[in-house]
Amino acid sequence: MPNTSNNSEKPQPTFGAPSGPGLPRPGGMGGAGRGPYQGGVVHAKDVKGTLARLWYYLRANKRMLIIVILLVAVSTGLQLIGPYLQGVAIDQFISVGNSDGLARLVLIMFAAYVGAAIATWGNTYLVTVLAQQTVFQIRGELFAHLQQLSLRYFDSSAHGDLMSRVTNDVQLISDTLGTSVTQLVQAVLQVVGTAIMMFIIEPLLAVVALLVVPMMLGVTVYIARHTKTRFRDQQSTMGVMNGLIEETLSGEQVVKAFSKEEEVIADFEVRNVAYREAAIKAQTFSLLMMPLMTVITNLGLALVAGTGGYMVVMGLSTVGTIVAFVTYARQLSEPLRQVANLWNQVQSAIAGAERVFEVMDEDPDLKDSADAREMGQVEGEVIFDNVCFAYKKGVPILKNVSLHAEPGQTVALVGPTGAGKTTIINLLTRFYDIDSGSITIDGVELCDLKKADLRRKLGIVLQDTFLFSDTVMANIRYGRLDATDEEVYAAAQLANADAFIRHLPEGYNTVLSERGGNLSQGQRQLLAIARAMLANPSILILDEATSSVDTRTEANIQEALLKLMKGRTSFVIAHRLSTIRDADQVLVINDGRIIEKGNHQQLLAAQGFYYNLYMSQFKGRKEAFTV
Repeated sequence: MPNTSNNSEKPQPTFGAPSGPGLPRPGGMGGAGRGPYQGGVVHAKDVKGTLARLWYYLRANKRMLIIVILLVAVSTGLQLIGPYLQGVAIDQFISVGNSDGLARLVLIMFAAYVGAAIATWGNTYLVTVLAQQTVFQIRGELFAHLQQLSLRYFDSSAHGDLMSRVTNDVQLISDTLGTSVTQLVQAVLQVVGTAIMMFIIEPLLAVVALLVVPMMLGVTVYIARHTKTRFRDQQSTMGVMNGLIEETLSGEQVVKAFSKEEEVIADFEVRNVAYREAAIKAQTFSLLMMPLMTVITNLGLALVAGTGGYMVVMGLSTVGTIVAFVTYARQLSEPLRQVANLWNQVQSAIAGAERVFEVMDEDPDLKDSADAREMGQVEGEVIFDNVCFAYKKGVPILKNVSLHAEPGQTVALVGPTGAGKTTIINLLTRFYDIDSGSITIDGVELCDLKKADLRRKLGIVLQDTFLFSDTVMANIRYGRLDATDEEVYAAAQLANADAFIRHLPEGYNTVLSERGGNLSQGQRQLLAIARAMLANPSILILDEATSSVDTRTEANIQEALLKLMKGRTSFVIAHRLSTIRDADQVLVINDGRIIEKGNHQQLLAAQGFYYNLYMSQFKGRKEAFTV
């Protein structure tokens, strides 16, 4: 969706992350809209709700999830057999010198471990597929939802932060789901299975071994509680830094033109330091987990070994039993350590998921009504009736604007920068909804029309041309995707773009760099005009469409535009007043109001605001003004 906004008329975004709860509505796209981004830290708000929403996406692949759990159970069960068989080997075969029995038992142990390895490989593969399918769905819904949001949301959002949510935060979810699902299930089964085996073999030692479990759980809960906000801080500061990077790279020409490299570097250093400090706090605190868990694990092993050794000396147990028990004690602590370590990754993923769901919960403020209809054949009568509008509440941009464009008329909008000219266009294209009044096309309110159909009937050529990193052919065809190659050629010829296109290295198949950087501004403008011509719109909008071309090219384009505008209602934003002398209506806008209207000659004869504006471009001194 093109942005036709005039920066002088609209609030500018600040870096940061949006605030507001991500409501746990599985699969829902609704939610209360939030205001502009504000800099600073936003803490995790609803861990349970976020996990519930992730579970909604996971359960869409319920069968695969069940198979994964079964394979994890098989793998865990086969691994639990190993320590028991070790004890049996020591007590029943090694101690009595039964080599045949030992050989058979070794084969059984080998088969168990091979089976566990195969089951582990199977669940690893399936959980990878499961994670990618889940993230595929989340990423698709997120991107689709972004396309439903209005320009008002993007005006108040740092684009770099949005990029961070679509890429970095979604990747965090992917990485965590790809490892945590299997490990969490395996950890639970292994702890339960190990505890059962320990109580079966030697209940007293089982109680001793389990004494350390509450300590492990306590450490895990304490560190997890303090790391979740730190990981959220890390993700937020990354979004802020990405916002600066995206903005700086996009405006690199301006940075160099004003020799602001040092200031930009200093600004980046501030954000880079903020991210470094947030990352150090998050990572350092989370890294306490493993050393503490290792100490507790070794303490548990020491208790088991000491108690078991005493029992063997006293004849209360056997060496094989103690060996098996020590192995089980290790198996008991390992999944707890795994979960503790995994929990840090889960916290980071939850922070990322919350940021993703915050965007998905943004309520599109421009929606088609339930009975919205298509426009059908457009005559082109446009009426603004006492329209009022503000980008920011309390700061009105348009104040009771009324205008009437007859079908086929050319209406020129003139006035100083920030007067509201581009805002009128933004409302006509319904990039924003009005605050009061009404806008109709052929007697039908804009809000009663389907947005997509409305915009298909409009042709827009902006002063700031946007081209995609694709071929010249594809960029022109963006005006009408079903157009044939011959129709594209015809549109380019009408826009006087065909000649320079055929001199490009690959002609119409030349791939443009980002934003068409390998073309001149005038060439980019010609492609935008060709794109609008191909669209064959019912209503044409020109935002100073010829301002970036030389005089000779402008004359050719003006001729082509006159052909395009013939029979169509056209709105022309003009800064060079010589281009709108033949307009049917000239609307002079100042401070959000239409202060004069009429044709060129009428307004000159009135010797008002338009007269002074026109003469200032051609005479230079007010005392020399003559009609």
